[in-house]
Amino acid sequence: MLKLPNGVSHCPEYLDRPRQQALVEIIRSIVADAPLFVPVMPGTGKPMSVRMTNCGPLGWVTDKERGYRYQSTHPVTGKPWPDMPAELLEIWNDVSRYDKPPEACLVNFYSDEARMGLHQDKDEQDLAAPVVSISLGNTCLFRVGGLGRNDRTLSFKLSSGDVVVLGAEGRLCFHGVDKIYPSTSTLLKNGGRINLTLRRVTP
Repeated sequence: MLKLPNGVSHCPEYLDRPRQQALVEIIRSIVADAPLFVPVMPGTGKPMSVRMTNCGPLGWVTDKERGYRYQSTHPVTGKPWPDMPAELLEIWNDVSRYDKPPEACLVNFYSDEARMGLHQDKDEQDLAAPVVSISLGNTCLFRVGGLGRNDRTLSFKLSSGDVVVLGAEGRLCFHGVDKIYPSTSTLLKNGGRINLTLRRVTP
């Protein structure tokens, strides 16, 4: 049994297959309204290996000039983000143990070659609220460490339907995705992995 940092919890197989399939259909409708875009690193303008979009009142974006931030509109279309689906609010209410609703859901699509380097989620004003992460599609190797970038890390696999919560002391733990395992799920017909990250932004 892995001993995770305090405040970090892993809920394997939280979503059964029908709920996973329902979420994928919901995400398809969100992407139809708010198309996937490629976020880029501040300063360098280097593109990330994931494509992403958002739903909810706020969405996380990043660009070369203005960096990491939340805003109420899609950076390409200029339209407001789609509403937060009730199904995601239900998951948040069940696992977050927080009395305010999420304001942003980041939708990250990982191809089988994509990665996400170690990082902290700290662009939110309300750091008392947890981050809730939902995995759909191919299995990934998830890595989590401590509050310092060079702290010791541990890795474990996240399968389709798994949920991870980063809260309390673990809210600012460094974490990332080292690898996607191709053909480990049949949920997404073209492969890859979808990660849904629910966040409360304002106090």
